[in-house]
Amino acid sequence: MNKTIGQNMMLISSSFRGVKSFSMIGVTEDCPYVEAIFDPVSAIIVVISKNKKETFTMLPRLNDDGEPQKLKVPNKETGKVTKEQRVMVETFSEFYITKKEEIENFIELFAINASSFNHKEFMNIDVKETKKSNIIMST
Repeated sequence: MNKTIGQNMMLISSSFRGVKSFSMIGVTEDCPYVEAIFDPVSAIIVVISKNKKETFTMLPRLNDDGEPQKLKVPNKETGKVTKEQRVMVETFSEFYITKKEEIENFIELFAINASSFNHKEFMNIDVKETKKSNIIMST
């Protein structure tokens, strides 16, 4: 069985946190990714895989009316004012591509419209070192 890798996503215009950007969406069933999102502030592309994993995350604890329960005093470490609980959730695996050449290689390999969509206008950032992005959340 001969499998072909790539040429199964499409570049589209989008915005990320109010800044013009681009995304990539799957256009065939065999595409291994749900989407890819470019963060122009940090010059990182986040690739979201179709592979799922279970991870723990903190979610607000809700009262009987479905509203977040308030803490009596704010949490000294986090500054949060609502109660939270640790919950196991199913999420898609994510990959972060940080080097400009590798981002461009990924686009060339997977985007069917890589030659006609001007993604480089969003990547005109001279980044010597990757900045911390708000899309990367520590757990």
